[in-house]
Amino acid sequence: MVNVYQSLLGIYGDRGNAMVLAERARRRGAEVTEHVAEPGAPVPDDADIYVLGGGEDGAQTAAVRALAADGVLSRAVERGAVVFGVCAGYQILGETFTVGHDNDEREGLGLLNAHTVRRDPRAVGEIVTRRRGVSGNDALITGFENHGGQTRLSAGTEPLADVIEGIGNGDGTEGAVKGTVYGTYPHGPVLARNPALADELITVATGVELTPLLIPSIVTLRAERLEGHLGR
Repeated sequence: MVNVYQSLLGIYGDRGNAMVLAERARRRGAEVTEHVAEPGAPVPDDADIYVLGGGEDGAQTAAVRALAADGVLSRAVERGAVVFGVCAGYQILGETFTVGHDNDEREGLGLLNAHTVRRDPRAVGEIVTRRRGVSGNDALITGFENHGGQTRLSAGTEPLADVIEGIGNGDGTEGAVKGTVYGTYPHGPVLARNPALADELITVATGVELTPLLIPSIVTLRAERLEGHLGR
């Protein structure tokens, strides 16, 4: 498992997503190797999961340039690895995104059919969404969004979820999925708040159906967030 460019894409505690994935896999008996890849050093080419977090405009631009030159994430997707991006990490997985008040366009990695432009006002606050294709309580995803992007998806890429409360992509949907590539806006870390989504990523990456894993503190955290927003 690789935490990609933590020094550039690591604000809002998003490094916790890789920690959650590793711990949930280990508790099922898996051997997990964690690697933090930084600019200037090769990103491992043989990982099962790559995790990208949030970052400011300058860091986001630096990250996408380095990753495009490296090409490792494109190769990873071709061999079936999971790539999971949050906020700025989500935006750079698309085809284009903009930075600054002048909406200066940057090329993304093209792993998602998505285009992001600046939106006003900035989306800041709790968000609750419903994961598409999932039933019951596990379908509900909570987190904290803090972004100035409006993301439009096109053919070949589907929304991750539909918004119940909050902004998300800006059109009633949130996030994106294309094959083994996932993008989402919420921080939290989002995988700590939403264990079913974390387990989905592990299953997609490994092809192994996971046994249930009950962690009381996570159950309590999730119940608190859902109670606060949905009264359930």
